[in-house]
Parts: sequence; structure tokens; C-alpha cells
Amino acid sequence: MKHFLNTQDWSRPELDALLTQAALFKRNKLGGELRGRSIALVFFNPSLRTRTSFELGAFQLGGHAVVLQPGKDAWPIEFDLGTVMDGDTEEHIAEVARVLSRYVDLIGVRAFPKFIDWSLDRQDRVLQGFAKHATVPVINMETITHPCQELAHVLALQEHFGATDLRGKKYVLTWTYHPKALNTAVANSALTIATRMGMDVTLLCPTPEYVLDERYMGWAEQNVAESGGSLKVSHDIDSAYAGADVVYAKSWGALPYFGNWGPEKPIRDGFRHFIVDERKMALTNNGVFSHCLPLRRNVKATDAVMDSPNCIAIEEAENRLHVQKAVMAALAAQAS
Repeated sequence: MKHFLNTQDWSRPELDALLTQAALFKRNKLGGELRGRSIALVFFNPSLRTRTSFELGAFQLGGHAVVLQPGKDAWPIEFDLGTVMDGDTEEHIAEVARVLSRYVDLIGVRAFPKFIDWSLDRQDRVLQGFAKHATVPVINMETITHPCQELAHVLALQEHFGATDLRGKKYVLTWTYHPKALNTAVANSALTIATRMGMDVTLLCPTPEYVLDERYMGWAEQNVAESGGSLKVSHDIDSAYAGADVVYAKSWGALPYFGNWGPEKPIRDGFRHFIVDERKMALTNNGVFSHCLPLRRNVKATDAVMDSPNCIAIEEAENRLHVQKAVMAALAAQAS
């Protein structure tokens, strides 16, 4: 049984097949691939695009989605083995995942880090707990990576450039300012999929402290070796933007300060000029801009950039619906 936890777990031909199917779903909205099937969407964190696109995607393929929010409309869940459960949690993942597996055909999980200890958060215990105990396929709806966003992003790029082959494109993944230290999930995923597609990738961030976790840097190096392209880290804005075909923006907190964000804040505050603006985009090769959304205008990117015809953030957001339908259909088919 195959889960969809990270794109790195799927072969390139498998990913290409998902993107091809997603493009077909975009042209033909309705289908019967999930007729008589159901998916439990387990949300430990709020959502706009993820919940809407998964619920509608299941409906459009003839299936049914059940939305659960542990701690709100479902019992709080314990994930550690050996814990004496005399606190706030009411049931263990070992029971939750197995019971849901008796009810539904697929399980989606959205669970952000706790932002206290990265050595614990990087274990992705909530997602891995569901994957370990469930007897049906599990889909990552964003934890410390966001593989559904990866596919939506790539599909939007393929549509923009009119080609499925993105090799040779200069891709800039740029850090941007945000008043709060955010999850690295989308940055981890963008780095993973851009290198997987063989693009020439530059990770642009303010200082070495903002370089991503070694796991994802290692995946990127592996992908470059297998798929071609290149990978470099830059702290120089102008040289990174120069000649870029793609600029993808995301905010994230520096991992050395994880759980101790006080000392990190003045460092972050000193790099507000990393905002994506017209001057920087003018340095690109008529580059396309995107962001996973939500985006704080005139903090992460200016109005002019967001409203430019070169901004494909809305296309990328729409594509979440189509790629997730492809993922659900593929997992449901192999679970038949």
C-alpha cells in the first residue's frame, strides 16, 4: 500500500503520471474515480484552500469527504507510545487510525509543527503515526512538507511555459519577511520539487541561519544528481534574481532559533527589503512569480507584483483541486 507523504517517496514517472492526470481533470471536472469511496480529512490546523479543494475534489469524483478537527469536533489524540494518558488527550493514534481505516478509503492529515523543538517536529510524528497505524492510504495535506502544493506549483509552471520539461529554467526560491516565524514546509517542498524537475535552483535567504534543514538540502542535492540542473545558496538579492525564469516566495523562521524566537525576531526584522517588488522582478528574464498563499500584500510581495500578468499564484491555487483529485484517484485505484 502506497501513501502520499512526500513527493520524494514517488518515482519521477509516478509524479509525471499524477501531473498528466491532473491536467486531464482540469479539462474535465467531473469523474467517477471515487464513486462509492470516502476520505477522512483530519485537520489539526486551519485551512482555506486545502479543505475546500479536497472536499470539492472528492465530490467531483463521486466520493464523500468527512472533515474532522481533533480537539474541536473529534477527541484530542495522543501520538507517543508508552504515555500514561491522564492529561488532555482522550484516545491514541493506534486506535484512531485503525478505526478510521474501517470507515473510509483514504485519510488526509494536516498538522503543523509545534514550533518548540525542531528535533521533535522534524520527525513528523502526527503524519507518521497515521501512516504507521492506518490500513488505508494516507495523504499529507501539509505538515513539515506540502507535497500537494508541490504538484500544483509544477502544473502551473508547465502551463505557463507550455512544456512539461522544465529543465534549464532558472528557479529562485526566495525567503521573504513576515512578522512571525513561519513553518518551513512550503520552502522544503519547493526546493524538493524544483530540483526534482531538473531546474537550476537558487535558494535565496538573508543569512546562513535561514538555510533549510539538512534533510531537504540533501534531497535537493540527490535530485540534482539524478535529474540534472543545479543547486546553490545565495544571500545576494540582485545576482539571485538576475535572469531568473521563476521566482517563488515564502517566509520561514531560522531553524537555529526554533522554539527561541525572541533572538531571531530582530534578525528577521532587519531583512524586510527581501520583499518581492517591481525592481527585483525587472532583473529577471521576464520571470513568472508565485506564492502558495495566503500572502500578506506589501509585506511579502507588492501589489504590483501580485497583480502582474506574470503572477500565477491564483492558477497554482486552482491547481490544488486538480492535483489532489489525481492523488486521491491514484491511491484509491491501488487500494481497490
